[in-house]
Amino acid sequence: MYRLLYALVIRHVPAEPVHHWTLLGLRAIQAVPGATALLRRLLAPRDPALRVRALGLEFPGPLGLAAGFDKDAVAYDALGAFGFGHVEIGTLTGQAQPGNPRPRLFRLTADRAVVNRMGFNNRGSIDAARRLLRRRPGTIVGVNIGKTKIVPEDRAAADYVASAGRLAPHADYLVVNVSSPNTPGLRNLQAVEHLRPLLSAVRAAADQVTDRHVPLLVKIAPDLADEDVDAVADLALDLGLDGVIATNTTVSRTGLRSPATLTDETGGLSGAPLKARSLDVLRRLRARTGGRLTLISVGGVETADDVWERVRAGATLVQGYTGMIYGGPFWAHRIHKDLSRRLRASTFKTLTDARR
Repeated sequence: MYRLLYALVIRHVPAEPVHHWTLLGLRAIQAVPGATALLRRLLAPRDPALRVRALGLEFPGPLGLAAGFDKDAVAYDALGAFGFGHVEIGTLTGQAQPGNPRPRLFRLTADRAVVNRMGFNNRGSIDAARRLLRRRPGTIVGVNIGKTKIVPEDRAAADYVASAGRLAPHADYLVVNVSSPNTPGLRNLQAVEHLRPLLSAVRAAADQVTDRHVPLLVKIAPDLADEDVDAVADLALDLGLDGVIATNTTVSRTGLRSPATLTDETGGLSGAPLKARSLDVLRRLRARTGGRLTLISVGGVETADDVWERVRAGATLVQGYTGMIYGGPFWAHRIHKDLSRRLRASTFKTLTDARR
């Protein structure tokens, strides 16, 4: 039904309004007493063999929603109820900002991909912190933070620190995003000489505002050279980070089939074309870190077989976003059900056992 609806209606409507309407629908569900609890009973992962222990938490299933969908922490509870094992909100910045001019979100249906140049549009970390104060138990929530566009690179650390101080008390884990292609100069912060002091400052800020250890991860781009991936892995181990998320969107447009009017749009590409590179980066990180870090794999995840492949390659957890755009609202629920079947057909008793 969703595929038919997408083909007949959704694909003909601009992507950003559809996103906005979806969030409104999710917020309406959250406003109905007992609605998210009922959905969770129907759609949440139930197979104990799929549970993942990581970052000091127990995830009901390995597949979570990547950052970018619920930027302002307005619908994470409903999203968790639709079958995601966790929801990562953001990216949130130190100051509220409108993002880049519209249009800024484009579907590449022939490639099962999306190009976005949203530019970290969000209401700011102060607003999100107030909303997270009212958080109810049920959904594991990661918080992704980035740099405010108008803040110069040499003041970036202070901007991240401000957000970390506001949000760490409410986060199940915290992610430093230095890999979006849509904020000028942001990816320069992935260089180890810039990344080391930034991550150290964020770690210190989080520790100052809560007695609880808030797991800290860094999110990297697929466009990093292999030696730079190795350098980030070494830095994460050296600093005692809890993990790495790989990968963000790509600026590459290699091998696309969609019309040039779409592929020539600037911004980050997500979806199926990212699958091979995201998997390569995961395998490289796993080989470099030897299982000492939590690795969250994202990029081109569409099916239960994709999740299985990432776990077998060393991923602790997996995330998706574009897959839901093409797969529909029950995408995460369906993947967890199919993954249970895939696991039962294997020689492994639990999903954790399947990780190399």
